[in-house]
Amino acid sequence: MARRHLLTREMLAGHYDPSLDEREIARHFTLTRDDLELIASRRGDATRLGYAMLMLYLRCPGRVLEAGEAPPMTILAFVASQLDVSPASWRCYARRDETRRTHLADLSRRFGHLVFSRADFHALVAFAMPIAQTVTQPTRLADIVIDEMRRRRLLLPPVTVIEAIVRRARQQAGDLVHDVLAGDLGEPERARLDALLSRRDDKSATWLSWLRNPPLSPAPRNILRLIERLNYVRALGLAGSRAATIPQTAFNRIADEAARITPQHLAELPDRRRHAILAAAGIRLEESLTDAVLTMMDKLLGSMMRRAENRTKDKAIGTIRSLQAQLRLLTGSCRTLLDARARGVDSLAAISSIDWERLGTAVMDAELLIAPETIDRTAELIERQRSLRSVIGPFLNAFEFRGAGAVQGLLDAVRLIADIYRTGRRRLPDNPPLRFVPPSWRPFVLRDGVVVRAAYELCVLTQLRDRLRAGDIWVAASRHYRAFDSYLLPPATFDAMRARGPLPLAIDTDFDSFVAGRRASLDTAIERVTILARQGELPQVRLDDNGLVVSPLKAITPPDAEKMRRVAYDRLPRVKITDLLLEVDSWTGFSECFTHRRSGRVADDRNALLTVILADGINLGLTRMAETCQGATLRQLAHLHDWHISEAAYGEALGRLIDVHRTVPLSALWGDGTTSSSDGQLFHAGGRGAAIGDINARNGNEPGVSFYTHVTDQYDPFASRVIAATAGEAPYVLDGLLYHATGLSIEEHYTDTGGASDHVFGLMPFFGYRFAPRLRDLKDRRMHLLPGQEAGPLLAGMTGDPVAIGHVAAHWDELLRLTTSIRSGTATASAMLRRLSAYPRQNGLALALREVGRIERSIFMLDWLRDLDLRRRTQAGLNKGEARNALARALFFNQLGELRDRRFENQTYRASGLSLLAAAIILWNTRYLEQAVGALAIPEDITRHIAPLGWEHISLTGDYRWNVESRPDPGQLRPLRTPSSLLAA
Repeated sequence: MARRHLLTREMLAGHYDPSLDEREIARHFTLTRDDLELIASRRGDATRLGYAMLMLYLRCPGRVLEAGEAPPMTILAFVASQLDVSPASWRCYARRDETRRTHLADLSRRFGHLVFSRADFHALVAFAMPIAQTVTQPTRLADIVIDEMRRRRLLLPPVTVIEAIVRRARQQAGDLVHDVLAGDLGEPERARLDALLSRRDDKSATWLSWLRNPPLSPAPRNILRLIERLNYVRALGLAGSRAATIPQTAFNRIADEAARITPQHLAELPDRRRHAILAAAGIRLEESLTDAVLTMMDKLLGSMMRRAENRTKDKAIGTIRSLQAQLRLLTGSCRTLLDARARGVDSLAAISSIDWERLGTAVMDAELLIAPETIDRTAELIERQRSLRSVIGPFLNAFEFRGAGAVQGLLDAVRLIADIYRTGRRRLPDNPPLRFVPPSWRPFVLRDGVVVRAAYELCVLTQLRDRLRAGDIWVAASRHYRAFDSYLLPPATFDAMRARGPLPLAIDTDFDSFVAGRRASLDTAIERVTILARQGELPQVRLDDNGLVVSPLKAITPPDAEKMRRVAYDRLPRVKITDLLLEVDSWTGFSECFTHRRSGRVADDRNALLTVILADGINLGLTRMAETCQGATLRQLAHLHDWHISEAAYGEALGRLIDVHRTVPLSALWGDGTTSSSDGQLFHAGGRGAAIGDINARNGNEPGVSFYTHVTDQYDPFASRVIAATAGEAPYVLDGLLYHATGLSIEEHYTDTGGASDHVFGLMPFFGYRFAPRLRDLKDRRMHLLPGQEAGPLLAGMTGDPVAIGHVAAHWDELLRLTTSIRSGTATASAMLRRLSAYPRQNGLALALREVGRIERSIFMLDWLRDLDLRRRTQAGLNKGEARNALARALFFNQLGELRDRRFENQTYRASGLSLLAAAIILWNTRYLEQAVGALAIPEDITRHIAPLGWEHISLTGDYRWNVESRPDPGQLRPLRTPSSLLAA
């Protein structure tokens, strides 16, 4: 069988063929005075033109103009005009190959061009090999190799040679990774790895499959099952430090391969590669199972807390009913005494009429009902501790918890309980660690000076949960529960960056200058708002001694906008979703982004690849898609999904669509692409599963996830992330702004109240973003001014405590290190914000960032009051996001719009596929709306209100067939429809 080509001439045409752009031709093919003098020494027009073309081709594109090859006529005519000769004379020169070879030798000698040799081949393989560990795409690696050849003044060899260099470098890079991961393994370790591919106790699944498919529902028995798997992986004897000896990208690639390749395929691989892949699988499995155990315990405790809270509420309601009867008797007795006193009757005589037996019973009943533990959530939680006893010991003994000095007491308590369960002791020691016990737990942990074991154990677990979330306590083998400092740039690296300067931040990093700038901004904003308020000129705002009232915004949509929207969409062609994707792919080539995870090649069957993408986008799933799409088998689709679909590929493809959409003139009417909004969209889960234990005020305890999506002012969804339905949205606002693969340059961002927090306000200016959330209950929020600033009488009611600027100063360097780490990609904004929000109140860095956020929020609140356009921009941005959500809901219609796949990775692919599909429809609609609007002569002031979010003209259901022949010719669009009349014959 012929070897498949990694590279072709077409893939590298940009390197081998000169650009025909006029500016590029002028740049690379203009002859200098020295060039003209050298060329003039040649005799004859044909010789001079041929000599010039050979010389220029050696410079750009840096290769030999081959015998019989004719330069593009545009370039030939441009060079000929400089020599004052006819371009037709080239034909005479092209006939004499001996002359051509002589000229090439002369030019190479004169200008130092080197002919590619075998030694150069080996040198370039050595150069490319370490790069190939992190760069997987063959064309990208070829670009780097060719750039290096030009730096060395080597003439480009044939494409087959470049391909051989790339292939050899990739092979050697893979061999090196295999050697590092498995080269020093002994026979016992190799045997244990090979055993992963054997059947598990005569069952159908292999040990590797068993490890890859852990239980997801949070339950005590499932925690034990996860720990069983974790102990099995640890018994393989693989040190996680092996992964640290190769680039992280290289390890991630082989670990990703290990997660996808089947056990049957693994068994057929050569020994060295098989053992390396299995070693990577073992290391990654230990990380993922560690996180799975810790996360499941977190969710299990959360579920118990929720049930305890609900039970407490039920008891409180019952207590009120029970108290009514007792209170009637008590109040009747008290009323008897009060009446006797009022009438001057002897109190003893009145007391004698009271039923003392009933009164005593009522008092005892009331005492029981008002006891703290009767209606306290903590007491309810302690009663449920018995359900956890089977897992507390195995859980605490499964990990080595580490932490800083501030949590040493809690760590001592963790080790104590773990030791009690390991040794089988029944009682706690007389003086167990208690300093970590919060005041709310002390009445339950200590009863009459004695420590209650059940309460103590639950207190330890809940405090451990909180400290793991914050990063005060960490587990060595975990990816998600690492030490906070390990996410950041090493101090030495940060100090070196700062000394070299400037830091990659959008603020003045000098603390005094930063504070002075913010003080001036606050002073100016306070003065402007005060003047406008006194004059009654705050737009749609009343601010006086009676308080603050912000009037709702009035709609400014033209009355004819909806009618013209329907008219414009009636002109759009009817199209199947498959034909739409084919057409958009012909415009953008987004399918080329989904390269093979290992080889870097594009998919051979583009239609099958688009089928897989469509299955993600419409929530159909591969099994049902294989049944619906003719010519596609489940095995074929599954293989493509496993090896070509990735989050990075989805991001790159989405970037292509958005970058093309921005070039369509119509899109500029909706915005300039510098503002954006973000919001979460809930998708319910088809079953409870892993979502048990999740709850929040917005979505309740209905299991599901939220697709948190960022949308530009041109309606493009440029970032999407799956977050728990219970998670706060604020930590994820910055992720979408910082980590996307588009050419967007966002300057201003909008969210609703759920996306806003003081920490988010504090981080935004470090990265150059203006944050403008639509805050609920603005009149109840407080501004915080710098020390020495006065708000004046009108704003005094909106002013809270001054900013603790001294605290910010003390932690300024930590703030700069944190934000530089986020900007450089060492840490993600969401991970840092989640950790900081989980810290106890006394944490210095969290408080410092909060104080900076209070400054920024105060400036924003003042701007909000005086700037009507800011309020309108925010409202319009959020409305665009909500309108895009309607399109997403319509597209994600299969399986009742529910997410039934529990794997987070697959949920992420569904979210990304949905965003890609929506972006493709938006681009297609925009191009055709531009034609329709032009044909209908709709004014711009109405056109800007016609969003490219319609889907009524798109067939989303039925058989999914890919009809390439129905695609318009290059550069052409489908004809617009002419609406038919109902009265037509």
